[in-house]
Amino acid sequence: MRTEKVVVEKWNPQWRSEFEKIVHSLGEEVRENTLRIEHIGSTSVEGLSSKNIIDLDLVIEGMGDFPNLKKSLEKKSYIYEGDLGIKGREAFSYEKKPNLMPHHLYVCPRNSPELYRHIKFRDYLRENLDLIEEYSKIKEEAAQLYPSDIDKYIDYKSNFIKRVYRECGLI
Repeated sequence: MRTEKVVVEKWNPQWRSEFEKIVHSLGEEVRENTLRIEHIGSTSVEGLSSKNIIDLDLVIEGMGDFPNLKKSLEKKSYIYEGDLGIKGREAFSYEKKPNLMPHHLYVCPRNSPELYRHIKFRDYLRENLDLIEEYSKIKEEAAQLYPSDIDKYIDYKSNFIKRVYRECGLI
């Protein structure tokens, strides 16, 4: 799912229930083939402005468990896209899920550096309200400046993200 129009909204408490709705829609077979399902990304941080897209990491023990989970996700109309250039994270897209909020779904082994980065960044923001306010402003500015260029939107946020990565020990 490629973002064509960058729209950033104030944090919406409904995002929590939308995450749960997506998890429920995955079905018992998918949930049984995961260790846990993490709500990551900006919609998972209370108070943080975000694009209206839920990010989920389905956590598995190791890549030996991936083929079964992949089959289960394909039964639920998810389309495997590979790692999209990010080692330790397998991406899935979908078509025609109008009853669900737009979402990005990833599968990560429990020892994946990418999973660790997602959770560490999320949790660090959750613990630092001043960063939530600052990051919200940056994201809102980026969306106003680059409403039709997701790459420039991402680039605009990169200095803040790198700074937070340094602060929380990711780099």
